[in-house]
Amino acid sequence: MPLLERDTASNPEGLPKVPVPPLKQTLDTYLKCVQHLVKPEEFDKTKAVVEKFGATGGVGEVLQKKLLERRDKMDNWVYEYWLEDMYLSNRLALPVNSSPVMVFPKQTFKDQKDALRYASRLIEGVLEYKALIDARALPVEFARGQLAGTRLCMEQYSRLFTSYRYPGLKTDTLKVQMKAASSTSEHVIVACKNQFFVLDVVTSSKPLSETEILSQLEKITSMAGNEEEKSPPFGILTSDGRSEWAEARDTLTKEKDNRESLGLIEGCLCVLCLDEAGGTKPSDTNRALLMLHGGGQEKNGANRWYDKSMQFVVGMDGVCGVLCDHSPFEGVVLGQCSEYLTKYIAGTPSEAVKQASARKLPAPRRLLWKCTARIQGLLAASGERLQRLVNNLDMDVFKFKDYGKEFIKKQKMSPDAFIQVALQLAFFKCNGRLVSTYESASMRRFRNGRVDNIRSATAEALAFVKSMTDERTANTDIEKMKKLRDAIHAQTNYTIAAITGMAIDNHLLGLLKTSKELNMERPEIFCDETYLASNQFILSTSQMSTTLEMFCCYGPVVPNGYGACYNPQPDHIVFCVSSFWESTQTSSAVFVKALNEGLLEIRDLCGAVTKVAQEGGGQEGSRPHRSVT
Repeated sequence: MPLLERDTASNPEGLPKVPVPPLKQTLDTYLKCVQHLVKPEEFDKTKAVVEKFGATGGVGEVLQKKLLERRDKMDNWVYEYWLEDMYLSNRLALPVNSSPVMVFPKQTFKDQKDALRYASRLIEGVLEYKALIDARALPVEFARGQLAGTRLCMEQYSRLFTSYRYPGLKTDTLKVQMKAASSTSEHVIVACKNQFFVLDVVTSSKPLSETEILSQLEKITSMAGNEEEKSPPFGILTSDGRSEWAEARDTLTKEKDNRESLGLIEGCLCVLCLDEAGGTKPSDTNRALLMLHGGGQEKNGANRWYDKSMQFVVGMDGVCGVLCDHSPFEGVVLGQCSEYLTKYIAGTPSEAVKQASARKLPAPRRLLWKCTARIQGLLAASGERLQRLVNNLDMDVFKFKDYGKEFIKKQKMSPDAFIQVALQLAFFKCNGRLVSTYESASMRRFRNGRVDNIRSATAEALAFVKSMTDERTANTDIEKMKKLRDAIHAQTNYTIAAITGMAIDNHLLGLLKTSKELNMERPEIFCDETYLASNQFILSTSQMSTTLEMFCCYGPVVPNGYGACYNPQPDHIVFCVSSFWESTQTSSAVFVKALNEGLLEIRDLCGAVTKVAQEGGGQEGSRPHRSVT
């Protein structure tokens, strides 16, 4: 089981525990979610299986009772179940498949020193931000959007710079260091030319200044250029499948030098990756690709250590950002940290910072590695597998400029629900059907809350997309608008259910995990084809809004799927759409084209209905959408 060293007993925020939804409610919702996505005969079979599971005195009731007992005993009954299922038991490589990235605003560096100055300021900002976290001085956050104003759990921030994900043969382990905040041995690992260096960032209990960090980084870049001391690219091993990396790590640890180097990496605050120029035009799409996988072993793909929760990338060509292991925290926390650091870097250095350092600093240390013939073979195999992943990723970063969230709000619609319905329309245009869709819903209203799933492929969304694409049925604009509002209403209702702990995915997972703990035969509901298919999220989505010019992206979660992250701004929307070239069923460019068409068609529909209403011919179509309470 995952090891999590967390202090949760005090619950300083006084937040409620995550509820366990009523069993019947979850089973009814599950049937409603899948009915329109499967064939009628498949649904009839699923319905019978679900009814048997939920029958009085049945297996479902036994498992529900155990879950309620678990809730009484624990701060958060679903956290460990969810963490293992969502991340730690996943055997796929972290880059592209799991680790999201935040692409920072494009930088224009005059020379290498200019880039290192940016990196120095970034690390100084990290130290300041960590000091705020350690002092519990970050402003408490409150929910926005649906049910705005609710206090949110801040615990995820404590894991930003203290987490490390150890690979395992069957399941990984997430360790969180809960050491004293004012540690005198804090260090950052700097990756440069595929070499790794220890940069002590606290000396004599005092953090290094920007000038001091810059001086140390200049020494590191000089050391990295020394060909005689160069080690093989050990970072490439962390880009491999988790079981493969676990085996390789076991081989590494047989040598003392390797054990010591691993220990220093595992105990660092973060990794700073000083990248060589990527060699491609710095378009949004290319910057996203370089952040996600480094361009493979021939570029910067080995200049990484993917197990560490935060890796900051500073490219000599101005391609900068952060990539994270997703298991310790959500994208919103990554986003808040990224915005703080970007603003910090752009700020004016204080006079104290500008002064030359008078302190004698310990020299940065190169990590030493012992490489055997066996390890050489592992490095080569990992490099080949990363290159296949690099070649397979089809990414398209698309800025939709015709309107943004202000237009959507004027239609009395939720921007997030509106965009989710537009994504369903795009998928339907490409495939003529809807599929199980994942949209992450924050559970931070609860103690140690993470996420549940908003299943956006609703029956109402299907009715709307059919009305927009089926030329055989003559739906009027007012009828289409009613279907659009119904779809947004259904999406909003599901969102509220999810953020208040009443969605189905975590609950069903808890019932399944409980059956395993009781050594039961796997209940039939969890063997059913419909259940298995409903957990293959061909469309995996999330909103990641920022106040600065940056964007988040990630890869698909299944081979024939899409990843779709979106950032709604007042007058435009940034979409990051990913898929795999090897799948004949997907194409990021085709999806983006359909998405652009759909967004324009919905805008035209809103305009047409508004015009009819203004002319007095269809007040029904312009009636404001009643807000959900």
